[in-house]
Parts: sequence; structure tokens; C-alpha cells
Amino acid sequence: MSSSCPIEQIVATVRAKRERRKDARPGELLAAALDLFVEKGFVGTRAEEVAKRAGVSKGTLFLYFSSKEELFKAVVRENISGRFGVWNEEFNNYQGSSADMLRYCVKAWWEHIGATKAAGIIKLMMSEAGNFPELAAFYNAEVIQPGHELLQRILQRGVDRGEFRAIDEKYGVYTVLAPMLFLATWKNCWGACHEAGMQIDPEQYMAVQVETILYGLSTRTAADAPPVQAAACAK
Repeated sequence: MSSSCPIEQIVATVRAKRERRKDARPGELLAAALDLFVEKGFVGTRAEEVAKRAGVSKGTLFLYFSSKEELFKAVVRENISGRFGVWNEEFNNYQGSSADMLRYCVKAWWEHIGATKAAGIIKLMMSEAGNFPELAAFYNAEVIQPGHELLQRILQRGVDRGEFRAIDEKYGVYTVLAPMLFLATWKNCWGACHEAGMQIDPEQYMAVQVETILYGLSTRTAADAPPVQAAACAK
């Protein structure tokens, strides 16, 4: 015979479900907030809308996040800046060429940020950062600076290994970032203004851009460049 009665078992099951639900709430709130921030911008998003979309009360939202600003910061950390720890560790352990590392970096950015709803945060910051200095400073500290530093490390690695020619790292970073930011903007803004025949294939676009950048960085002459790169750009 079971040591516990059916009522006790039911109560235990309900309690366990409530605990699991409680543990899931921060993630549900962050997902709802990301959707609304991307759809409506920072100003247009209201806390009660986030709570409603997540299926909780406004009071419950503020149990986890003290303000809309803190909620936005948590969304950025969850979807963008929280990835830099992993990416820097991958840099430390990477055994391949610096060219392949840059290809991987761009591909990883697209898969984890550019191709996701998180890319909408980039558009939001472009349009609203000037009105919110605190959020702009936060985004600079947690996204822009770590991103620049990682790209600088990749470029410097290539120079140190004799794979890349020496360039001004500051502007070298912007050279890599420019097509990435353009693609994020296209995905969330300009793409809607063009007809189907003018749409960009993101993976093909980034492949062409990164190979063009690598051609400019390479210490080899044009005659030394492997034909497979030219073929990849022509596709």
C-alpha cells in the first residue's frame, strides 16, 4: 500500500507544476518582451502588454524586473551580450586559420543573432538610443565594446600569424561590421521596401562579403588566392 494518500499525491503534483511554472516565468517574460520591443520599439512597449503576452499579471513582471529599462537590459543579455563568453572561449580554443575563424564568426553571428528576432534590437538601438542615454551606454558596454574587442582579436591573430596584412584595427573592425549591420537593417527595415526579385539571400550575401574582406586582408597576391574562393563568390 502506498505510504501517501491520493490527495497528498495530487497536492504534490500541483505544487511541482507551480514550481516549474514559476521557474519558467523569467524566460517567458523575456520572450514576450523581445517580441514587443521588436514590434513596437522601446517607447511603444508597455509593461502590461509584456505581462499579458507572457500570461502573467503586471505585478508578477515587476517581481522579476524592477522597471521596463531593466527588462530591456535583461532581453539584450539573454539574446546578445550573454553569448560573448562562449564566443571568446571558442576564440581561445580555435585551431584553424584566422580566415576560417572570421568566416565562422560571421556565420555564428547570423545564426544566433542576425537571423533571429534579436536582430530587431539592433534596429531599435539605431532609432531610439539617442533618446535614452542610459540604455545607449549600457548597449555600448555590453554589446558594442565586447563585439569590437572580439573582432580586433581575430584580426590581430591573423596579423600575428602572418595570415593578414597589418591594418588599422579600429577601421578594420568597422569593415567587418558594416555588411553585418546592413544585413540586420535590411532584414528588419529595407527588405520590406523591395520586390521579391530584389530580396537578398542572407547566407550568399555574407559569403560574398566575407570573402571580399578576406581578399583585402590576405598577405598573398591575387595569383596565390585559391580558385575555390572566387567560385564561392560567384555562386
